[in-house]
Amino acid sequence: MSQALLRASGIDVRFGGVHALRDVAVSVRPGEVCGLIGPNGAGKTTLFDVLSGMRRPDAGSISYDGTDITRRSPVWRARHGIRRTFQRQQLFGQLTVTDNLVVAQDWRGGARPAARLRRARAAAVLHECGLDPLAGTYAGALPVGRARMVELARALADPPRVLLLDEPASGTTAQERRELAAVIRHMADEEGCAVLLVEHNVAFVMELCSRVVVLDLGRVLAEGTAAEVQADPAVREAYLGTGPDPGGATTELPDAGA
Repeated sequence: MSQALLRASGIDVRFGGVHALRDVAVSVRPGEVCGLIGPNGAGKTTLFDVLSGMRRPDAGSISYDGTDITRRSPVWRARHGIRRTFQRQQLFGQLTVTDNLVVAQDWRGGARPAARLRRARAAAVLHECGLDPLAGTYAGALPVGRARMVELARALADPPRVLLLDEPASGTTAQERRELAAVIRHMADEEGCAVLLVEHNVAFVMELCSRVVVLDLGRVLAEGTAAEVQADPAVREAYLGTGPDPGGATTELPDAGA
């Protein structure tokens, strides 16, 4: 089994008197799709902020490929292959879909031949994501489901080593979720990308992820395969009383084996 590519250890985060994360440890290996689930307020997005460098933890460390990056900036992490999408869409609405992907590569600089290569790369990724017909569409005009796929495509435009996906299936249709899952599996299985995803659609997580981590009240409540997590009594208790989200997903934990 390969070693973890991205690892968080002993992560603590406080917001005044609120202890958002308590001694959290999580890791993801190359070629693995790991799910991060938990009730609202469990600390999932805060942990993503720490992993992506947008928030420095009050305690704990982050290592990437064996090197401590706890103090590295979000820009450094992104340029070294750690890419993130957001719960709220962050597309450049006044740019076309193609240009959203080109912009993601522009930090590399270079003259006109480099620009042509970036557009060629953008076209290849759009094709892989089934977005060819939308290449010239302004991103601000896209429905939610297509915008989610464009965000994923933009994260892939400059080939990533780690993908941090924050609710990629939110607001999508069943068909769009299948398409998202296919692209994510391809990145893990064929490209060796390490994928960590936060998602309220538990069924999506259980079908897609080989390993699942459950957060509750800022702590790791459980970790294991989908079947192990589904059967854990503490996990079921944490999910009691939850219901459907506005996107048609559910935070109710499905029965083991469902």
